[in-house]
Amino acid sequence: MGIEEYGGGQGPQPDVLVVTTNDVPGYEVRQVLGEVFGLTVRSRHLGSQIGAGLKSMVGGELKGLTKTLVQTRNQAMERLVEQARARGANAVLMFRFDVTEAADVGTEVCAYGTAVVIAERA
Repeated sequence: MGIEEYGGGQGPQPDVLVVTTNDVPGYEVRQVLGEVFGLTVRSRHLGSQIGAGLKSMVGGELKGLTKTLVQTRNQAMERLVEQARARGANAVLMFRFDVTEAADVGTEVCAYGTAVVIAERA
């Protein structure tokens, strides 16, 4: 697997900027639109569970599960951006992920932050 399968985040020049910080240098918050989130729950298929169980006996990275988690986080982030865009935001501040087990059948990933309208400082 290449590095592109293990990463995520936004490409260059996004229409909705997503940052983990409280502000964006050179910009000011003009309007706070409120919390936005993107949520997804993914189940693990039987083959990956068996493979993960065998791999855990000898140690090492669980590449199949890593790839699935990356895809899941990316999907949650895309949903967050869609919600922010629908509210008229051009940025999301204080972006975070929350990951939990969902009833022993999958993984719940929630991407959340504060939707805002920012503008360059004059």
